[in-house]
Amino acid sequence: MPRLLDKIDSPADLKGLSLAALEELAAELRREIITTVTTTGGHLASNLGVVELTIALHRVFNSPRDKIIWDVGHQSYVHKLLTGRRHEFGSLRQYGGLSGYTCRDESEHDPFGAGHASTSVSAALGMVIARDLTGDDYHVVAVIGDGAITAGISFEALNHAGHLGSRLIVVLNDNGMSISPTVGALAKMLSRVRFDQNLRRAKKRGKKIVTALPRGENLWQLSQKLEDRLKEFFMPTAIWEELGFTYIGPIDGHNIRDLETVLTQVRDSADKPILVHVVTTKGKGYSPAESNAVYFHGVPAKGGGNGEIPTYSEVFAQTMLRLARKEPRLVVITPAMPEGNCLSIVEAEFPDRVFDVGICEQHAVTFAAGMATEGYIPVVAIYSTFLQRAFDQIIHDVCLQNLPVVFAIDRGGIVGDDGKTHQGTFDISYLTLIPNLVVSAPKDENELQHLLYTAVKSRSPMAVRYPRGAGLGVPMDTKLREIPAGEGEVLRNGEDVAILALGASVAPSLEAAAKLAEKGVEATVVNARFAKPLDASLINDLSGRIKHVVTVEENVLTGGFGSSVNKLLQEYGRCDVPVKNIGIPDEFVEHGTQAILRSKYGLDAEGIVRQVLKQFPESGSDLPLKVERKARTT
Repeated sequence: MPRLLDKIDSPADLKGLSLAALEELAAELRREIITTVTTTGGHLASNLGVVELTIALHRVFNSPRDKIIWDVGHQSYVHKLLTGRRHEFGSLRQYGGLSGYTCRDESEHDPFGAGHASTSVSAALGMVIARDLTGDDYHVVAVIGDGAITAGISFEALNHAGHLGSRLIVVLNDNGMSISPTVGALAKMLSRVRFDQNLRRAKKRGKKIVTALPRGENLWQLSQKLEDRLKEFFMPTAIWEELGFTYIGPIDGHNIRDLETVLTQVRDSADKPILVHVVTTKGKGYSPAESNAVYFHGVPAKGGGNGEIPTYSEVFAQTMLRLARKEPRLVVITPAMPEGNCLSIVEAEFPDRVFDVGICEQHAVTFAAGMATEGYIPVVAIYSTFLQRAFDQIIHDVCLQNLPVVFAIDRGGIVGDDGKTHQGTFDISYLTLIPNLVVSAPKDENELQHLLYTAVKSRSPMAVRYPRGAGLGVPMDTKLREIPAGEGEVLRNGEDVAILALGASVAPSLEAAAKLAEKGVEATVVNARFAKPLDASLINDLSGRIKHVVTVEENVLTGGFGSSVNKLLQEYGRCDVPVKNIGIPDEFVEHGTQAILRSKYGLDAEGIVRQVLKQFPESGSDLPLKVERKARTT
């Protein structure tokens, strides 16, 4: 039986459909998303929750002329299916395929690319003012979740929009969740709005009384005022009004007819900023996701399990639990990522020492700095891509004052399928330039626990950066030990080339050394451990004995680990030593599996071998060097 979805090639194809057809389309969209995402991996629950809202938005507004901005963009799969990307949907998050977020390069229906939270209102307001200055009249709609709206940038934008008073529509998609349940005072306020049944009963009684009175039509305005007063009495909506917005809601976000009615009224009457409060259920229509929206927020690709090997995130959390039991002043702070950082085991035992501050990275860092001034040991558990949002706070509030804050940086290096907005390829560069900050990266999960222990004991600012995914399956030491800052280790000795590797690049460098040995090139492999400070004496000694040096890192080359090694050699007068830096070039890394991307950038064993052999012109062809050497000596 043909699907309605197969006839939707653009939002214009939605216009003539009946309500019954739209409801069938909503069911088809859910089935398509569940089938695809459970195969490719991606964000499931968030997209299932906005099916009806997306249909209504595209029925009422005329994209791409009207601008619809999806905050974060992780809930834009329905939008993609309705805007001409249906045939490509199976390539979602695959190398060379559709992005898992909105992307300006992908479609004219994506007016603003995103991947980080809380940017939509600022971007939308920028478009609104550009529209007004140009004298145009299109509509601009920002769709933002109740988690993302808690961030400081959202309130800065709302405050500015209210001050300017221009025509802007903000749709608050309220499902009580970001990735984990939304936290904070605003979340509690919205919860009262969602669940206060007294409001609904009062509105119903008020409307019945007014319409039953004589000359009810003449009293309609009075009923509207009565409704406003009832809203103010039963739920705290004044915050939006005080910010300069007209508040409308709450509205059932799964009722297409009601959504269309309200959005049409807003579209046709708006002459100032309006906030439309829509209540949805994350994971709607798929019972496993409805009952456990946190687990089904993001699902792995089929066959993406890691077996029995713990992830780096799990090792981090287990180490924090061990340390928290021994150190009563240790606290862990995370900006809306307790699940991603596996902190539930710590929170279960120490609920008063784990702080989820919401999507507020800047606040998380300065909050940690404040605790550090009072003798506590704060550990900020955060993804690399999100820490860059708090760059000034790291400098100004932590390192300038030399406060003992530990940065546990998850997803450092190539992240994979989440793509260019989430790759952790800049942190080495932006952290090593900051005075007082020690920057480290473990070679495996066992070394991770030791570096975390070192950071907690150091009583100075220190960052521990580790990759996404499972560890290497190495044995885990039962006793934790401190590693002196700046101390590297030689893992393999060879006289032809010195490979200085950092973090996740150590394992493929060791593998590459074994392959090079088969070709007659003997490599020394160093686990640098620290991007700052470098093990200057070790590097100087090696560069004096070995005539070729190669550095390997999962970070941009500009200002990265290799750049620091180059500078060190220059300072030691080793300018005659040829150095090859292997890392990420000056570009944003697209989405794809970690294996594909590491191969693309020469960061796997084969890529390292190719780059090292280029340092030996005598190799000529792919023939093993030992064969060529033997031929030359006979």
